[in-house]
Amino acid sequence: MIYFIASIPLLFLILFLISYLRDPRKLINGFLFNGFLITFFFFCAFFYIYIDGPYQYIVLVFPALLLILMIPFGVLALIAGLFYNAKVLMEKEGKRFRNSLTLIMAIGILTLIIFNMVNPTQFFPEYLHPLFGGASLVVIYVFLHMFNFLTAYGLNQWSRPKRNQDFIIVLGSGLINDRVPPLLASRIDKAIEFYHQQKKVTVPPKIIFSGGQGPDEGLPEAEAMQNYAVEKGIPVEDTIQEDKSVSTYENMRFSKRIMDNLSGEGTYQSIFATNNFHLFRAGIYARKAGLDSQGIGSKTAFYYWPNAMVREYIAVVVMGRRRHFMAVSCIMGFALLLSIISSFFIKENWP
Repeated sequence: MIYFIASIPLLFLILFLISYLRDPRKLINGFLFNGFLITFFFFCAFFYIYIDGPYQYIVLVFPALLLILMIPFGVLALIAGLFYNAKVLMEKEGKRFRNSLTLIMAIGILTLIIFNMVNPTQFFPEYLHPLFGGASLVVIYVFLHMFNFLTAYGLNQWSRPKRNQDFIIVLGSGLINDRVPPLLASRIDKAIEFYHQQKKVTVPPKIIFSGGQGPDEGLPEAEAMQNYAVEKGIPVEDTIQEDKSVSTYENMRFSKRIMDNLSGEGTYQSIFATNNFHLFRAGIYARKAGLDSQGIGSKTAFYYWPNAMVREYIAVVVMGRRRHFMAVSCIMGFALLLSIISSFFIKENWP
């Protein structure tokens, strides 16, 4: 019995390692790693119960009580942290909707807690209770998916590309007054850093600056990025402009077209440079564009991270919107079916 239970976390670990080593940009990596951690915890719990001894229950009870006490305090700390982060971010970056995502998330979590404490099911007929159960399952589904995303996101940050690249794609993020703003400059600086590191050991890569011209911009973003890099000492012959793209996916797809034309499809090594909070989603777009490219991330101010993470998660959900729509539809559809059956059953048994 114990060998069978031990094989479950081992299986999750093997599947995770295979998936992660093949491609660290996959969301399923988070699910497999979390599966390993959870099943390993249950294996440890079973092991202490299975092995007779005077202290096995004490070993289990102490961490269980600690976990029970930590969860409510952790949730309260999370809510307080999100409210504080929203305040700091709006003070530094302005009161815009895109800077209020942590505030919305904090209000949402607080609403769910109050909703659960009030228990609104008591105000509705019994046959509607399955609908509330279905809504609860949807909330659990969202939190589990978010947890898997955060795990996969964190694991992807550990990926370090080798210094044998032929190309570095620098992803654009917009100009301000036709000049490279600090956020974009940090991406270019990261690419320049990698360029010099590789130059010490082998032939330096070509840097592709990817970004089109917006309606309020006087020149293509790629041109401004190239000018910035040349001023920083990068030889102009080691730079390439990709000035047609208007999205991350187009950054990857149009840059791939350039690399295919210069080196031949599948015959080169490439990476991309962006901000560290954007690495995971950009990697997904690179895979969709047919690029086997890992990312290098420039540092982002700590206060900017939480809001950026929420935005990245929403974007990843939108990318898989059909799958999530089907999952939520199945849950709520089944709950509605149970509610309809329950309503007929209750009516038939009325006195």
